[in-house]
Amino acid sequence: MLSGINQWAFPDDLPAVECISRVKALGFQSFEVCVGADGPTRLDAADRDIEAIRAHAEREGIVLHSVASGEGWKNAMTSLDAEERARAIEVTKRSLDIAGLLGAKALLVVPGTVSETTPYDRAVENALDCLADLAPHAEARKVAIAIENVWNKFLLSPTEMRDFIDQCDSPYIGAYVDVGNMLAYGYPEQWLRILGSRVKAVHMKDFRCSVGTLGGFVMLMEGDVNWPAVMAALREIDYQGALTGEYWTYEHSRDAMLRHVKTGLDHIMAL
Repeated sequence: MLSGINQWAFPDDLPAVECISRVKALGFQSFEVCVGADGPTRLDAADRDIEAIRAHAEREGIVLHSVASGEGWKNAMTSLDAEERARAIEVTKRSLDIAGLLGAKALLVVPGTVSETTPYDRAVENALDCLADLAPHAEARKVAIAIENVWNKFLLSPTEMRDFIDQCDSPYIGAYVDVGNMLAYGYPEQWLRILGSRVKAVHMKDFRCSVGTLGGFVMLMEGDVNWPAVMAALREIDYQGALTGEYWTYEHSRDAMLRHVKTGLDHIMAL
């Protein structure tokens, strides 16, 4: 397993190649490029610019294991609006193209939400239809679509996530397990074991359940994640990818945050 950090830890206007050099200097092994309409790595970036990021990472010896995108919050596969679902498919296809150019193995995808106006059953049906359209594109680029567990009132248990993925019937549809996100409603070690080989990528965060809101996310090893159990589960399922810290800069020091993530990952991976 590789220690990693993602691009959201850096300012949006800092080029990915500069982020990668800083990541290398701090001793990380992996970097997660983050794509979006407005960046930090833009969806409309020229292919040659994306290829330059890959070349720089290879020179630095940094693995680009995965790509993250938050575009699913704006254009949802679960939406009742057919035009919005079509946009979600197109955005995801371009994100898969970028991930393929980078040599990444997984793309984080937020499929959308369940809400008062988007019933759960329709959300499942719409998301599955979109993923059926996207699976051949993912397979052609050898990049897995990794569905993340987020606070979206959707796919709220590991058995439901497992069965949802299995309905897609593609080795290129899997799960992006965020260890901290599910502390509000589950146990990451159980999710990892139940999902098994379906786990394509892992985000590392910690969370204090007594807080219970976004304010409950804390630095690695400061919250309620059972890290020995998580590492045991990861080894049990033979996960070989990156363990990517997902953190935003501290108000007064980005480097302090990055060093804290790296130290936390080092201690967790040694458990």
